[in-house]
Amino acid sequence: MSTTDTSGTTDTSGAEQEAAAQESAEQQEGLGAAGAQLSTAPVEERPETAVTGGPTLGVIGWIRWFWRQLTSMRVALILLFMLSLGAVPGSLIPQTGVDEIKAQAFKDAHKTLTPLYEKLQFFDVYSSVWFSAIYILLFVSLIGCIVPRSWQFVGQLRSRPPGAPKRLDRLPAYTTWRTAAEPEQVRGAALTLLKGRRFRAHPAGDAIAAEKGFLREAGNLAFHVALIVMLVAFAWGQLFKSEGGKLVVEGDGFSNTLTQYDDFKSGSQFGMDELEPFSFKLDAFDGTYEMNGPQRGTPRTFEAKVSYSQGGADKKAVIRVNEPLKVGDSKVYLIAHGYAPVVTVKDGRGKTVYHGAVPLLPIDNNITSTGAIKVLDGYRDKNMKKEQLGFQAFFVPTFAGAGQGTMFSQFPALVSPAMALTAFHGSLGVDSGLPQNVYQLDKTKMKQFTDEDGNKLAERLVPGQSMTLPGGAGSITFEKEIKEWASFQVSQQPGNGLALAGAIAAIAGLTGSLFIQRRRIWVRAVRGADGVTVVEMAGLGRSESAKLPEELGDLAVALTADAPPAPDADPDDVPEPAEEPAEDPAPSGEADK
Repeated sequence: MSTTDTSGTTDTSGAEQEAAAQESAEQQEGLGAAGAQLSTAPVEERPETAVTGGPTLGVIGWIRWFWRQLTSMRVALILLFMLSLGAVPGSLIPQTGVDEIKAQAFKDAHKTLTPLYEKLQFFDVYSSVWFSAIYILLFVSLIGCIVPRSWQFVGQLRSRPPGAPKRLDRLPAYTTWRTAAEPEQVRGAALTLLKGRRFRAHPAGDAIAAEKGFLREAGNLAFHVALIVMLVAFAWGQLFKSEGGKLVVEGDGFSNTLTQYDDFKSGSQFGMDELEPFSFKLDAFDGTYEMNGPQRGTPRTFEAKVSYSQGGADKKAVIRVNEPLKVGDSKVYLIAHGYAPVVTVKDGRGKTVYHGAVPLLPIDNNITSTGAIKVLDGYRDKNMKKEQLGFQAFFVPTFAGAGQGTMFSQFPALVSPAMALTAFHGSLGVDSGLPQNVYQLDKTKMKQFTDEDGNKLAERLVPGQSMTLPGGAGSITFEKEIKEWASFQVSQQPGNGLALAGAIAAIAGLTGSLFIQRRRIWVRAVRGADGVTVVEMAGLGRSESAKLPEELGDLAVALTADAPPAPDADPDDVPEPAEEPAEDPAPSGEADK
């Protein structure tokens, strides 16, 4: 009995499976071409297996399978996610190509992580092998997807909507009613109605076939094309870009040549002859700050007033934060500002050996600044021996006053400026041939001045005061004039406009692909056995949506104006779309890429 029961159960299960398979086949056969080509997404192909269960693909088959995987949606999403994930180290870890000084400081502070990061190329993420590989694979994936689907979409645009399937009642949205109107009259009215609703419609046998929503696929393709445009723009910008920084003191100028830059970097394909020929002078810098309240000291306006020349024409301009000066293909951005106290250094004979504004670098939001004053040539000590002088400077635009705490500035504007100086003499080390930071003092071969009591010489000065060097070595005067400086970034980014256009197109394409539904409508009108015309309306979309039954119901109500229900029709035969069945008989395919 046990054996018989088991066998019976197995037979029943097999019969159910066979019936389900037959029903599915009938549905597919009933739909025919009506459910095909609602999208250009390729149908996933599964490799056939032999009787033993092993794959039978050859070399060509495996290549085709790999290509299908590479151009599939899931792989493209994975590559896009990996590209975004790969950009994280480039945002968190200083990049050598962006700021070599910060990158070196990070390496010095993290001795353990540095070897690992260097092996993983985390200090040069965007030019690393692994980031380039992801970038290229994503590029190939998008190209391999878009090209064949574009041709297929063009073919769909040129073709007519397919004819009605045999069983319209199997479609997701369906309604029917009987009418006294002639079938030809109903079909003519349906054709006029659908074309008036901007459907592509045509007669197909005993039915009218209509289709709408092609912009969905167009938007989908536009989105992917826009991604390729942005990838190309990014690559183009990296190869042909140039970017340099320059600190300019009020009254000084800048000429766009390589030797004028404080720092400069460019793409591998950028030529120095491509630098835009122009120059500018910083006439004045104006900065205002919030005076009171919780936001005291917050910058309100930053403006660099400049005079620039291009092609022999002199012009005036004001450069603000996020409002760069555009000169040809170059943009001049205002990125920072600070103070440059004017100092005068004299030797023991009273001869001026140095006079000028010294830019100092801010170290906090209140523009507390530090820097170095270097006297390289022209100075002689009391014995007429050539020597070099160096001064470590600490400047505050607003000094709290003696005995009021630290030397740090209390406000970013020039309210009560003060400068602390520490004096050294000896060799500045500039003759060693090694590059030297102009804002730092190399004290290796220098000695600090000491007063009569043997204490190291350091004084705090206000504008107009001088510090006298001991032993008749001279003096340094903090002049009453304090200039301001501005730091500019001059960049040429040839791919920015293309990237912006790609981003706008991507948003527009994505909007269309999300909010436009591709759907087909069929209206069949045939004479029944009793001579009364039977009207059937059905709709099929790419995916289940509540809007399709609503649209079909609206069309059915509109059609009843020319094909009213027969007087003897059942009151329940109101032309309303039936509820969507549990399963969508539309052929399943891979989701749109």
